[in-house]
Amino acid sequence: MKKKIAIHWFRFDLRVSDNPSLNYLSKNYDNIIGIYIFDDINSDPKLGSASKVWLHSSLDYLNKQLDGNLILLKGDAKGCIDQLIDSFDVEEISWNRSYEPWIVKRDKSLKMYLKSKVNVNSFNGSLLWEPWEVLKNDGTPYKIFTPFYKRGCLLAREPRVPKSEKINFFKHNFCSLKLSDLKLLENKKWESKILSQWDVGENSSLEIMKSFYLNGVKDYSDGRNFPIKKNVSRLSPYLHWGQISPNILWYELKRLKNLRENDIEVFKSELGWREFAYYLIYHFPHLQKKNLKSNFDNFQWLDDQVNFTKWSKGLTGIPIVDAGMRELWQTGYMHNRSRMIVSSFLVKNLLIHWRRGEEWFWDCLFDADAASNSASWQWVAGTGTDSTPYFRIFNPVTQGQKFDPNGDYVKKYVPELKNFPLKFLFCPWECPADILKNLNFELGKNYPYPIVDLKESRNRALSTYNLLRQERN
Repeated sequence: MKKKIAIHWFRFDLRVSDNPSLNYLSKNYDNIIGIYIFDDINSDPKLGSASKVWLHSSLDYLNKQLDGNLILLKGDAKGCIDQLIDSFDVEEISWNRSYEPWIVKRDKSLKMYLKSKVNVNSFNGSLLWEPWEVLKNDGTPYKIFTPFYKRGCLLAREPRVPKSEKINFFKHNFCSLKLSDLKLLENKKWESKILSQWDVGENSSLEIMKSFYLNGVKDYSDGRNFPIKKNVSRLSPYLHWGQISPNILWYELKRLKNLRENDIEVFKSELGWREFAYYLIYHFPHLQKKNLKSNFDNFQWLDDQVNFTKWSKGLTGIPIVDAGMRELWQTGYMHNRSRMIVSSFLVKNLLIHWRRGEEWFWDCLFDADAASNSASWQWVAGTGTDSTPYFRIFNPVTQGQKFDPNGDYVKKYVPELKNFPLKFLFCPWECPADILKNLNFELGKNYPYPIVDLKESRNRALSTYNLLRQERN
């Protein structure tokens, strides 16, 4: 006689602790099977290159946590789950919810289909507040972050308190796919290089949190703006893949002592911004693909593949921009201040559509998150519901001087400039000829000339925006 079992479907919750679906099943079943389905048929968009690298290592780690009992499947979720139902006496299937539009659509259809076969449940395992729980008094969704966070979230119920139960994973003999069968890796040197700087897995995320809370939260409100400082958590990939829950981060913050309240509140608001991004993609499912401000649909973007390639490779001739883009390529991550600078440069100084940048980040970031990536790009581009005005254009020279005052960040990722005098580090095109000669340095050879004039490109962006406003009026 087959043992009655329950299935937990791992998705963006690649952890065992504080996992609501697993906790629920553990109270009712002695035999739980963990599965992961790589649905590369329906995913929209397809998983990016860096995400596949992180996922490969994460599944390897999770399988070891489960003593080799994680079942890996590939293809359409409906067919994969039917295969399991035919192989086991499955009484219940549960998972933690995801909020990407294509997943929401799939899960609704799948629930309807499965309810005639087994019990089905889903839980909130990745957000502090459900998107449909935080609404304005008139029942409509918020469109501006500050009222969403301060009125909608902070005045709502407290987030779920973290909890972990003992989980008994069933030792099955099901013929799972091998990790290599998912074909997540392409054996590139790039894959091993970017992964070498990270320890992937649940335990690592908890250790990083402890270290950050011990050392990084202090002076966070100011230090988070400086790319070279250790005042950022670097937890975003772990949060995205669910190797740590935001609830653990939220409540562990409350236990910190002898810290400025402002530093704690600013970090909490960063968790709030992540919530807002998911909130937007839930209520506005076209966030990834269309301008939320439809008047930008007629904006005159440039189709400039040459400059886009130079931007993506960190060869723009603008040091702080190149440093950010090279950090991304070398580490699968980019500091948030750098993200704003390089994004502003692409959509405003180069007049290239934010979708091009969003797609590049999607492919290169370990924390490539459908909600946060799209919302952040639309924020910078001025096309989102809660965005910086289009006419706010970052000056990358002054940004570098202000937030990399000693040039450590630029020199780390743009080593061609390591001997440059600080006065000209962020604007090497202004460096006098005699200094260049003494440095044995030739612009255009050792480091590129700027691909655009910053002042002229700024004026061009403002003129293009004014034309759009005139057409609208």
